[in-house]
Amino acid sequence: MRQLDAAAVADVLKRLRRAEGRLGGVLGMLEQGRDCSDVLPPLAAVSRALDRAGFKLISSSLHQCLQARAGAGGSTLDEQRLERLFLSLA
Repeated sequence: MRQLDAAAVADVLKRLRRAEGRLGGVLGMLEQGRDCSDVLPPLAAVSRALDRAGFKLISSSLHQCLQARAGAGGSTLDEQRLERLFLSLA
């Protein structure tokens, strides 16, 4: 099994840390007794951030796999295009 590209890992970590911060805000809002209509939008943002981090991992892994298969002369899909394709499925 191949290790993930360092740039992809850095991007996923950045996304997950951002989601962690947002989740802390949601927890604080719940502890303060805030209204459901105030809590749900940032909670949905956390969910989307986690999904995007997962899709980034998937697209990066698939991109590496396709590159390995293509060798020197084959064609591969662009990593950003792969990520957009996965996001369109969500």
